[in-house]
Amino acid sequence: MIQTLGLALTCVSAGVAAERAKPNFIVILTDDQGYQDVGCYGSPDIKTPRLDRMAEEGMRFTNFYAQTVCGPSRGSLMTGSYPLRFARQDDPDSIHPELHSDEVTIAEVLHAHGYATAAFGKWDLAGHNPSSYKKELLPPHQGFDTYFGTPGSNDSVVNLIRGTEEVEKKADMSTLTRRYTDAALAFIEEHREQPFFVYLAHTMPHTKLAVSADFKGKSAGGMYGDVIEELDFHIGRVLDKVKDLGLDETTYVIFASDNGPWLIRKDHGGHAKPLRSGKTSCWEGGLRVPCIMRAPGRIPAGSESDAVVATIDLMPTLAGLAGTAPPSDRVIDGIDVSKVMHGELDRIDRTYFYYQHDCLRAVRSGKWKLMLPHTEPVKTSIATKWRNHIAKADAIRIKKARLYDLESDIGERTDVARQHPEVVAELQKLAKQARKDIGDHDVFGGNARTFGAARRTLSGEAGYAALFQPPARRKQGK
Repeated sequence: MIQTLGLALTCVSAGVAAERAKPNFIVILTDDQGYQDVGCYGSPDIKTPRLDRMAEEGMRFTNFYAQTVCGPSRGSLMTGSYPLRFARQDDPDSIHPELHSDEVTIAEVLHAHGYATAAFGKWDLAGHNPSSYKKELLPPHQGFDTYFGTPGSNDSVVNLIRGTEEVEKKADMSTLTRRYTDAALAFIEEHREQPFFVYLAHTMPHTKLAVSADFKGKSAGGMYGDVIEELDFHIGRVLDKVKDLGLDETTYVIFASDNGPWLIRKDHGGHAKPLRSGKTSCWEGGLRVPCIMRAPGRIPAGSESDAVVATIDLMPTLAGLAGTAPPSDRVIDGIDVSKVMHGELDRIDRTYFYYQHDCLRAVRSGKWKLMLPHTEPVKTSIATKWRNHIAKADAIRIKKARLYDLESDIGERTDVARQHPEVVAELQKLAKQARKDIGDHDVFGGNARTFGAARRTLSGEAGYAALFQPPARRKQGK
């Protein structure tokens, strides 16, 4: 009996040790923060000492990609797939997707493998309108044990939700950065004895901008700079908590932005230099964002990577680090980039596709990026107003493919298509494959998912319009 009890205790101890051996993950996502809006990325007037120190203690990525706009970017991060790949529960013509309940999120993958999971802040995958959203698509129904945040953007107001119940209307936006962080810190403290995944998706610096009294008027970068510097301070609180709890050696902290800066917002917008353009565009400033990863003893300190890495890589990467795998019953576009993170691999041989809403606009392979000729979206496409939110100098219709060498021309100023016709031809082939596989504004991809929801079954304007008429509830302000 004593031997049996001893064996049982040994098994329990081994099980606890295995659970503790799994690394923790904290993903911090800001909203509309530009490539240049971090000190270590070249900001001339915004001070970010905690992010700069995070880079000194970890790895700074210079070719990290998200998507062009909020909702699709979050959907891609959660599913490891391009926006036209993953399924939408409803409103397939909406800019901001309602993530289908049959999609599998990072949280669901990790939760099934013994992780405590929590989301704090902006969700944007259950309906963009803060007053009209689907409870059944909120984080607690998408793999998260805990949720405190807002369903959509702060364009007008922020209504706060805890779990699936609204707990506060028209919250003071100047308190959001601190309150989201407070909630995240409490969760980390509570679950420090088990592996955890925290998704901290800040509302700021998406407009309307708001900042607390402690940071108001303190930055040389104006109101926008105040907001970024407050974010930096609270990101530092997360790093401090991890260290104080003795979790440094077992925790990956990943910081990134969801898309480029909203340049047309004047003094309320960010900066993407030396990249071209910003949010909603498929120039580099629209999708390439700052990204820093830190995990002492795992990610080499003071390192930098120019490998092409993206938010779609987080699902397969975190799953692999946790000792599990992404779902195998569907196409996942992301790849496991842990060897890059750990300094074991310098480059990745991959292709990356740039989507502007539902339009394929560009393709990158190695140093080469091909901006594709613009096929005008069909009348019901969500991209029909693509020029409205881009700086006029960059809101141009490309009539002939343009090729850029991103290693020597990061600002995309010199078209070298005529000098490299063979590269143009190869990238055009890759774009053609993407249209067939993932999709385009007038083509439903062969491996795109619906799970029975509305989909495009006919190509061309007539078929698209017939299937994608906005539902009646859209007329009610949805």
